[in-house]
Amino acid sequence: MSEPRIAPGTWREVGPFVALFARIAGRVQGTEPPAVFLTLGRHRRLFWGWLHFAGRLMPGGRLSRRESELVIVRVAARRGSSYELAQHRRLARRAGLTRDEIAAVETAAEHAGFTHRERLLLRATDELLADQDLSDGLWAALGERFDDRERIEILMLVGHYAMLATALHALRVRPDRAR
Repeated sequence: MSEPRIAPGTWREVGPFVALFARIAGRVQGTEPPAVFLTLGRHRRLFWGWLHFAGRLMPGGRLSRRESELVIVRVAARRGSSYELAQHRRLARRAGLTRDEIAAVETAAEHAGFTHRERLLLRATDELLADQDLSDGLWAALGERFDDRERIEILMLVGHYAMLATALHALRVRPDRAR
């Protein structure tokens, strides 16, 4: 990977609140302060709005952490986001996914451990990434397992992490090193 186009900001460049938030997040995750926060934090006003929105999706969304991580890992793999994959493999393990399940999500392989609801989430993620839409049949199938607010959240979760993968790739943000 090439050099970051915009380097993670210093305390002075991101301000004390972003820097402190990043330091705490790194300790919780067992990494250096996350580059995603220190890079996006250079635009402080946008950063806090983005963080609030992102937090409403994960971890504060209606989907379970396991379900959210299935979607996020699939988006990261499909978009080739090494940063998101590195970060969310760890989070997926904490959310209860096994290494085999994570590998299956990344390679789009079938896995006996996935519930019907989880398989629908993965299908929806793939279809949204490929077509920026869902077929009527898949929308109806989702409606049998997810309420309307959850279906809206699925659309927003996939779209958000696709956007974030694009930004991280274009900025050449490098994965965080473990402590």
